[in-house]
Amino acid sequence: MSGTLILDCEGLSKLVRRSPELTEWLAAAEAEDIRVVTSSVTLVEARDPKVNQARFDYADSRVNVIPPTEAVARHASKLLAAAGLHGHKCALDAIVTATALASPAPVTVLTSDPEDLLMLCGPGVRIVKV
Repeated sequence: MSGTLILDCEGLSKLVRRSPELTEWLAAAEAEDIRVVTSSVTLVEARDPKVNQARFDYADSRVNVIPPTEAVARHASKLLAAAGLHGHKCALDAIVTATALASPAPVTVLTSDPEDLLMLCGPGVRIVKV
């Protein structure tokens, strides 16, 4: 594998909705042997009751779902403290960030919320707005 592509809530939601932009990202990742990942908490955050369950299940079957370990949760907590952010508002972003920082580089995160992720990730992770 040569790097990691991480989908946050919006990235996964766009995959579920078959967005051409996300389809291109996945094709490029596959061509470059880049691992595509989402956090298991993102499955919960991205779940839209208006979307057919089979469609949702198919989309998430196309990515590697990573559960947050205790180490990831502890790292996420420290990232929140360092950035001066509250877990109530930014817990899931912090878990996505800690997952990204623990993934093989280079790492790209597809998100609709680049501001918070940039504060949490620092320069080690490429953040792309989708």
